[in-house]
Amino acid sequence: MAAERRLRALVRIEPLARPPRLVAGADVAYGKGDRADRAYAAAAVVALPDLEVVERAEAEAPVSFPYVPGLFALRELPALLAALARLRLPFDAILFDAHGIAHPRRFGLACHAGALLGRPAIGCAKTLLAGAHGPLGPERGASAAIAIDGEVVGAAVRTRARVRPVYVSPGHLADVASAADLVLRASRTRIPEPLRAAGEAANAFRARCAGGRSPAKQLVIGQSRGVAARAED
Repeated sequence: MAAERRLRALVRIEPLARPPRLVAGADVAYGKGDRADRAYAAAAVVALPDLEVVERAEAEAPVSFPYVPGLFALRELPALLAALARLRLPFDAILFDAHGIAHPRRFGLACHAGALLGRPAIGCAKTLLAGAHGPLGPERGASAAIAIDGEVVGAAVRTRARVRPVYVSPGHLADVASAADLVLRASRTRIPEPLRAAGEAANAFRARCAGGRSPAKQLVIGQSRGVAARAED
C-alpha cells in the first residue's frame, strides 16, 4: 500500500481544465477456459460532440492479481495501460468502467490510472461500490450526489430516460460536476460511447485471440472535426 499512498498524494480533484474534444474509454475482457489468466484490453477514442469513434487500440496482458473488491486496479491496470499506450491521438480525458474517489479508500482505479498517466481520469461504473445517493428523476440528465460519511464523492447520473443510472466519480484532474457533465455529453445510451466502444473492442479482441486469428492492433478509423485518419498497424 506504500505505492498507493504515494500515488494518492498526486491526485487532484478539480474542474476539468477545458472541455474535452477527444475522450478515451478503456475496458477489459477476461479470457475463458485455458486463457482465464489473460486480460484482453481495448481503448477507444471518441470525438465530441458527434460521438464518432476515431481510434481503437488493443493489448493483452497476464492476470497476476486475484479479484478483490476495492483492489481492482491491481488486476486490470497492466492491460488497460498497455492498450492506452498504443493510442496515437492526443485524447483529453479517459473514462474507466470503475470508480474514482467514490471508493472505500477514496482511491479507485480511475484515481490510480489518472495519477500514473497525469491525465484527467473519470470513473463511470454500472454499480455502486461505496456510499449512497438519494432519488433522481426519470429524465435524461437527472442526477443525485453520492456521499460517503457526509462527503460528496460522485454522482448517480441518468444518461438515458427511464434507465438505470451510472455512477460517476472523478479520479484525477476532474471534479464531480465536470465528470458528470462529460459522461452525459459522451452518452447516447446508458453507457458512454467511449466505454461502449472499448467494451465491444475488448470482447472482439478476446474472441479473435481465442480463435488464434489476430494479434493486438491499433487503428485510427475516422476523420472528425480535424482528426486525421491513419492506416491500421
